[in-house]
Amino acid sequence: MPATVFEDLDSLLSAGQRDLGSTEWVELTKSVIADFAAATWLPGGPEGEDNVAPPMLLLSLTNRFLPDLLEVRGASSGVNYGTGPVRFGALPQAGDRIRASALLVESADAPAGVQTTVQIRIEVEGADSPACTVDSLSRWLR
Repeated sequence: MPATVFEDLDSLLSAGQRDLGSTEWVELTKSVIADFAAATWLPGGPEGEDNVAPPMLLLSLTNRFLPDLLEVRGASSGVNYGTGPVRFGALPQAGDRIRASALLVESADAPAGVQTTVQIRIEVEGADSPACTVDSLSRWLR
């Protein structure tokens, strides 16, 4: 179940800034890194280290984690609209445990629905700073 549930678009629109919680910790496996590299033709981390998560893998995981953080039941659909700033920190390695935490930064009226900015942080267990922070933009349609 998602950390935060909004029953309709009006409740999302009036929510203001809100902590959306965190996902469960999951292990970042070598096979996830290898599968991503094979699917995208992007090598592992710096200098082709195949045990290090490529930055674009971390960015893609923000969309994998978003449904675990936020559900809008009154929307007919939710669409990834793009991103605002994206920042990368120290890259996790195979075997590290990661999770996402999120903050609803803004919600605003948009054609046919509501547009949100959700700041998603990919955290590495035991690390002092996030491996990736992205301002994820979504449209929630009526």
